Amino acid sequence: MKKSNLLLLSLIGGALLINPAFAEEAAAESSGGGVLGAIQEGGIWMVPIVACLFIGMAIAGERLLVVLRKRMSSKQLMGTITSAIMQNNLDDAKAACQKHTGKTLANVIHAGLVKANRTDVEIQSALDAAAASEYPTLTKRQSFLPMIANVATLSGLLGTIVGLIESFAALSSDAIKPDEKTKALAAGISKAMYTTAGGLIAAIPILILNSIIVALTTGILDDVDAASMECMNKLRARKVDRADKALAK
Repeated sequence: MKKSNLLLLSLIGGALLINPAFAEEAAAESSGGGVLGAIQEGGIWMVPIVACLFIGMAIAGERLLVVLRKRMSSKQLMGTITSAIMQNNLDDAKAACQKHTGKTLANVIHAGLVKANRTDVEIQSALDAAAASEYPTLTKRQSFLPMIANVATLSGLLGTIVGLIESFAALSSDAIKPDEKTKALAAGISKAMYTTAGGLIAAIPILILNSIIVALTTGILDDVDAASMECMNKLRARKVDRADKALAK
């Protein structure tokens, strides 16, 4: 366990030992209120946490929908395309791609098929250019998700520190009546715990969704790489086969 976490637990434990009635006061302060009550208890530091939650979930939801729309199974498409290429029927191969317009894999392979009668370098360039044009669509705004999750967590940590400072300032203050110090201490510790929980509640689902989106995106790009190589090999084999037939004549 990190030293900072041990220090935090020690401070809270010390507060409980100073006044045994603290637990009861804290429970009374935090009971009821639901989500809105928790946000109110957390104070001003819950504002960036809630903002991070909504912004992060909005970006993650939009990215997830885009990636799922761009995703498709490569086996069935490539089976149709390779069969059509080996039968020297490029129109059928292109038509198979056009049935899946909007899918990353279909768009990239179609770009290579359009250049099927050109040199290998031109075919490969077309495949690479199509893949490069699809990449920004798949990864746009994705890098913001880990940053938003970190901001939520750090905002919660900052709120925790501020709450603890307020709690122990209340204990040492002469302006607060002795019988009200327990309540002030409970309020400060409550704020500290609510902001910690809020930061984690915001960060955890965003990080989980980010991992899912990254895995789906990586899968799409891996399929594109493998399918592009397969398409390139089949187009080369088609050229060799046509040249052999021409020589045989």
